[in-house]
Amino acid sequence: MAPMASLAAKARLPTSGPGSEAERPSPLSAGPPAPRRVPPRGTRRPGFTLIELLVVMVMMALVSSMIGLALRQGDGDRLEREAARLIALLEAGRAEARASGIAVRFELRDPTASAGTGTSGDNAFRFVGVTAGTMPPGRWLDPDVRARIDGARALRLGPEPLIGAQRIVLQLGERELTLATDGLAPFSVQPSGGTAGDPQAAAPANPR
Repeated sequence: MAPMASLAAKARLPTSGPGSEAERPSPLSAGPPAPRRVPPRGTRRPGFTLIELLVVMVMMALVSSMIGLALRQGDGDRLEREAARLIALLEAGRAEARASGIAVRFELRDPTASAGTGTSGDNAFRFVGVTAGTMPPGRWLDPDVRARIDGARALRLGPEPLIGAQRIVLQLGERELTLATDGLAPFSVQPSGGTAGDPQAAAPANPR
């Protein structure tokens, strides 16, 4: 009789309480895991890529160098630009003189011609003998430029192939550049002392 009573008691007692292993779902009975969300293709995460940062750094370096060059541009750079332009004009005058057979001269308005002395900037210099309209107005690019032709007020540019040794000196502030020719070669920038007022021998230009 006792065994039957113990079996009845066991049948009435709960086999497991809340949270016991009997209530835990079996791994086999659980559903599949939730799929991992993947961002759609073509979307970008916030921020910059390494290539973008490198491009920005290169652009900043270029802008900085350009600003530095602009700040360093002084009288020397402006005077060199003026000299290059004048050389081109003088050689154009020589070419026209040879082609036309007419004497061509380059004349300064006065021995210390300057477009910034109160007179018209278009009268700083002129070409005599060239066809009208072939030369630009006779003014300097920089209004503070001064020029002198040692020993004369004009350069003879032809029509002879050999025009004789001549030179013209451009001055801007404390800087000077001398443009010269031996009479056969084109005009070019010649080495000089570098500053205005230096005692520098200059070959006299051909008389007009």
